[in-house]
Order: sequence, then structure tokens, then C-alpha cells
Amino acid sequence: MIEPAWCSTMAGYNRWMNVRLYAICAGLTDEARKQDRGAFFKSVHSTLNHLLWGDRNWLGRFSGQAPALPGIGTDLYADFDELRRERDATDTAILAWADDLTPQWLATDYTWKSGIDGLTRTLPFWVLVTQMFNHQTHHRGQLTTLLSQLGIDPGETDLPWLPALNAVRDRTA
Repeated sequence: MIEPAWCSTMAGYNRWMNVRLYAICAGLTDEARKQDRGAFFKSVHSTLNHLLWGDRNWLGRFSGQAPALPGIGTDLYADFDELRRERDATDTAILAWADDLTPQWLATDYTWKSGIDGLTRTLPFWVLVTQMFNHQTHHRGQLTTLLSQLGIDPGETDLPWLPALNAVRDRTA
């Protein structure tokens, strides 16, 4: 089972990566962001929208206040600046939520009906929280591939480079 500290670390990693990737994407034209590039969610813009959609979906379930969301693959925001503001607000909410987690809550079962296959499942929250963070990383990987195909180096994306971890202790070792 995962621990609350792991969730806080992953929430910080999510925020760090989103700030960096949105800064890069802001340098693209709206046309370039929205161009169908053959990705699962077609474009950079729609991939960013899907990431926000997934986070709001899971966070809503976790808080007991599931938002009314359009179907999977539907953009939440057409305007990039609005999408960026909403991403920032959601990342702030994820950080606050992660800081309040307890081992007891993580061990609690949750039952929901999947909008993807219509099946009802019951799993402990720790599995679903892991899914939320895994989903973020998976689709950010798709996004960094799209950026790389545009000739843009997104820089280091691995967890040990998260500034909050202060991983570099001795450069001579």
C-alpha cells in the first residue's frame, strides 16, 4: 500500500511537470497546439485537456463531489489561457487534497461505475490514487513525445529531478 507522503510527493511532481510543460506549450501557436498529430487524443491541446479531465474525474470521486464532466476525449476548454488557469487551480486542489490524506482513508474501499466500460468496481483508494498519478505520467509522456516531434526538448522529466526532493547532495560522488 502507498503512504500519504508518497501522494504528496507525486502531487508535487504533477505540479512541477505541468508548470514546465504549460510554459513550453505557451510558446506554440494555437494552431500548432491544436493540430492533429496522430496522438491518442490527437493534439497537444486535447492531450492537455484530457489530463485535466482525468484529474478532475478522480479528484471528484476522492472528495465525494464528482463533477459533471463531458464524455472522455471532449475538450473542457478551447482557450489555452483558460485551460492553463484551470490546470493550475486543479493542481492546487490536488496538492491540498494529498496533504490531508491518512493511511486509513487510503485503505478504504471505493465502489464506482466506470464510464469507460460500464462495469461496477470496488477497489481500495490507494489503488485508485496510484491510477490517478500513473494516468498523469502516462499522458504527459505522450505530450513530451509530441513536443519532441516538434523539435522541442522538454528537459528532464524524471522524478529524482523534482526540485523539492533536493536529490543532488554531492556532485563528486
